[in-house]
Amino acid sequence: MEKIKMTTPLVEMDGDEMTRVLWQLIKDELLTPYIDLNTEYYDLGLVHRNETNDQVTIDSAEATKKYGVAVKCATITPNAARVKEYNLKEMYKSPNGTIRAMLDGTVFRAPIIVKGIEPYVKTWKKPITIARHAYGDVYKATEMKVKGPGKAELVYTDANGNETRELIHDFNGDGIIQGMHNLNDSIESFARSCFEFAVATKQDLWFASKDTISKKYDHTFKDIFQDIYDKEYADKFKELGIEYFYTLIDDAVARVIRSEGGYIWACKNYDGDVMSDLTDILNTRQHMVLFRDITTSISRVKRHLQTQLQLSMHGQVH
Repeated sequence: MEKIKMTTPLVEMDGDEMTRVLWQLIKDELLTPYIDLNTEYYDLGLVHRNETNDQVTIDSAEATKKYGVAVKCATITPNAARVKEYNLKEMYKSPNGTIRAMLDGTVFRAPIIVKGIEPYVKTWKKPITIARHAYGDVYKATEMKVKGPGKAELVYTDANGNETRELIHDFNGDGIIQGMHNLNDSIESFARSCFEFAVATKQDLWFASKDTISKKYDHTFKDIFQDIYDKEYADKFKELGIEYFYTLIDDAVARVIRSEGGYIWACKNYDGDVMSDLTDILNTRQHMVLFRDITTSISRVKRHLQTQLQLSMHGQVH
């Protein structure tokens, strides 16, 4: 049988621990017998990231921009214990965070329904797709520890040197500070990719944040989504018989647990990180990162799959 030819190279991002084994197994058993693989290889294992001062992560993201498609294995984001274990030069940032920030896109995570694997939440009958904004928030935050009494302020200096200040807190003792940001054009591309995905899959779209507490940050997300929906997608949604729905994040969680599934749930970066793991209990997961130009995608070999595959392999051996 003639192998399938690849005209565009696939960016191959190898990972850590068992995912290296699993990805090699996938290639050997499912891909190379049928496909003439054409890949551009990047070793994102923690040892090699340390050797390159994490430059390999940046290079892999640039290659993904160039070729438009990549496969990434799960990687270790080191904590203090890992720094000591691997004798690292520094506590490197999350490769996923670095790549997402450089490519600025939306992560769509959709369960694959597998017969015989029942969801823990018995009301769930259809897949729930998590659409996670892949830029900003805590993943691009700046943090500081403060010692003793003092005043913390948020300061914005415009191009002309004019300053705008907001008091964060008057400290009476030790504490911590975190500053995070986002970009309107990134939020707009996030919203459009969610609406486009909803139209393409003919599914309802939910968006949730905490605008009642975060009256500027989260409210900006809410306002941008609503404005784009009203101007560009309301008629399309009506024609397809699907709905755009906004609610608070805590209300959304309660609704998700009671629902049957079958919709897309758009979340800010941190919310999407947490909630995608919640909805993973539906079934195994498909992972796609859709970037703002809607031409680039990344699939990932995830740790969530490791236990299932290891058990399957163990059963075959014995």
